[in-house]
Amino acid sequence: MSILVDENTKLAVQGITGGEGSFHTRHMIEYGTKVVAGVVPGKKGQEFEGVPIYNTVAEAVEHEGANASVVFVPAPFAADAVMEAAQAGVEVVVCITEGIPTKNMINAYEYLRHRKTRLIGPNCPGIISPGKTKVGIMPAAIHQKGSVGVISRSGTLTYEAVDQLTRLGLGQTTCIGIGGDPIVGSQFVDLLPLFEDDPETEAVVLIGEIGGSAEEQAAELVKDGKVKKPVVAFVAGKTAPPGRRMGHAGAIIAGGKGTATEKIAALKDAGVQVCDSPAVIGQTVAQALGK
Repeated sequence: MSILVDENTKLAVQGITGGEGSFHTRHMIEYGTKVVAGVVPGKKGQEFEGVPIYNTVAEAVEHEGANASVVFVPAPFAADAVMEAAQAGVEVVVCITEGIPTKNMINAYEYLRHRKTRLIGPNCPGIISPGKTKVGIMPAAIHQKGSVGVISRSGTLTYEAVDQLTRLGLGQTTCIGIGGDPIVGSQFVDLLPLFEDDPETEAVVLIGEIGGSAEEQAAELVKDGKVKKPVVAFVAGKTAPPGRRMGHAGAIIAGGKGTATEKIAALKDAGVQVCDSPAVIGQTVAQALGK
């Protein structure tokens, strides 16, 4: 199985005619993703690669049955695009856009709290369930259908872990880049239980980084026995200086909190196998599964 997206996902692309939107839509279609609609205000009636374009997400839901959307809308308008998709009743929204003002995302986060829509991102590579569907910008060739779930705050480290899992023949059930911004729609604690309930997922890779408390919260979930499957983690940023943002907007040690050392200690205390280097993520998972 997989979580969040699969072969039944009907995707609407918000911003399908933009540079990024058009480029990645072509690759999603090539992968086999069911892209059923594009959404660009003022372009209803046009098509992109045979995909009909609508003015609103509500129209894409009504006419094409879209149940997921991916947002390639420019940063100033991306939070509004997310809320529009939620208002239309879309089940899963993946926001690729980076640089969204934090204030805008706070408003969107609060809006989604009262709805059933699940947001992945922003500032993320998206979701892929190998062999079924790809919603985002990840390189499809390195993924392989298998038994390991991946959740990551870092896009490039996701690709590193995935490549190792594929080379070892373990593959992945679903890979999710949750994004590196201070405000994201879904955290580790929101997604770990979904992998726990997925019968085909045998282990989970969790890739964290400095800043915030997402990793500590995940550790508590594991420690409380709510995640019983093996969890293998890597936390980036051991040498990051306090007060300096490292790469992602959310990757900053503030007020002495959010250090890699604290996160690693919490995860180890919960029984999570923490890798010292991203180069050994794959072999650590294999050992955890006895393979």
